[in-house]
Amino acid sequence: MLPKGKIILSGAQPTGSLHLGNWLGALQNWVLLQDNNRCFFTIVDLHAITIPYDPKELPKRVFELAVDFLAVGINPEKSVLFVQSHVPEHAELMWLLNTITPLGELERMTQFKDKAAEHRSALNAGLMNYPVLMAADILLYQPDLVPVGEDQTQHVELTRDLVRRFNNTFGQYFKEPKTYEATVPKVMSLLDPAKKMSKSAGAGHCIFLADEPEIIRKKIAKAVTDEGGGMGEHISGGRNLLQLFKVLSGDKVLKQQLDDQYRAGELKYSEFKPLLAEAIIKLLEPIQGPRSS
Repeated sequence: MLPKGKIILSGAQPTGSLHLGNWLGALQNWVLLQDNNRCFFTIVDLHAITIPYDPKELPKRVFELAVDFLAVGINPEKSVLFVQSHVPEHAELMWLLNTITPLGELERMTQFKDKAAEHRSALNAGLMNYPVLMAADILLYQPDLVPVGEDQTQHVELTRDLVRRFNNTFGQYFKEPKTYEATVPKVMSLLDPAKKMSKSAGAGHCIFLADEPEIIRKKIAKAVTDEGGGMGEHISGGRNLLQLFKVLSGDKVLKQQLDDQYRAGELKYSEFKPLLAEAIIKLLEPIQGPRSS
C-alpha cells in the first residue's frame, strides 16, 4: 500500500541513459508516490563527479535525465524536480555534517569499498564523503521517507545516526527519515543474469527506455537462456527472462503456461522471446512518445 501525506525525497545520478531496471525498480514507484505525497526528486550531479567523468558531457546528461524524468511521468505540478548543484545549501550542510561524522563510519561503508576498488587510480575524498552529502540531500527537506535501493540503505542509516548526533549537540532540529522500500522486481542483466541490469556493463546488458522496437527485439533475441527446470536461488538466463515477462504481462493464464513449460524444461525461446520483446515495447510506448516530442 502506498503512503499518503508524507514528505518524500529521492534522486538519481546523471550517469547515462535510463534503462528498464531504473523504471521498474524506482521511477514507476516515484510516479505513483507523487499523487498523494509531497515529493522532491533531484538530479544529483554533485554525486556524479566523485568518480571519473567528462566535464563537457555532464551538463548534457543532466538535461537528458531531466527530460527522461518528465517523459516517464514526473509531474512538476505535483512534485519538485531540481538539480542538486543548483541549491548550494546541499554543500553547505554537508560541510557541517562532516564535522560530526566519524571517519571510521565512512571507511566502513560498503559502497565506498566497492567504488574504491573499481576506481582505485582515481580515488578521492569526495567518494568517501558521498554518504555525508547524501545525508545533506535528505535532511534539507526533512522527509519522512526516502525511497532507495538496497545499496543505499546503509547511507540512510548513517543519516539517521547523524540526525541523533546533531540534535544531541545543537537541539532538536532534524527528524529521522525512514527508508521506503517498495516491493519491486529485481531486473537482471540480459547477458549476465547473476548481476543487476546496469548501463555500465554495456548496451547489450540492458534495455534503455529510449531503445527503438527493433533494437529491443535484437537485444532480447541475444539474451542468454538455459534449458529450464531450475528454480533455486540462482537466477539463470531463462528464469530471468521469464520473471521479467511475469512483471510486464497481465495475462495470468499465459504466465502460468510459460512457467509450467520452463519448469518442465520445455519452454521454446524462439516463441517466448518475441512475446517478451513485444511486452517491453508496449510498456515503453507511452514513455517514448513524450520524450520524442
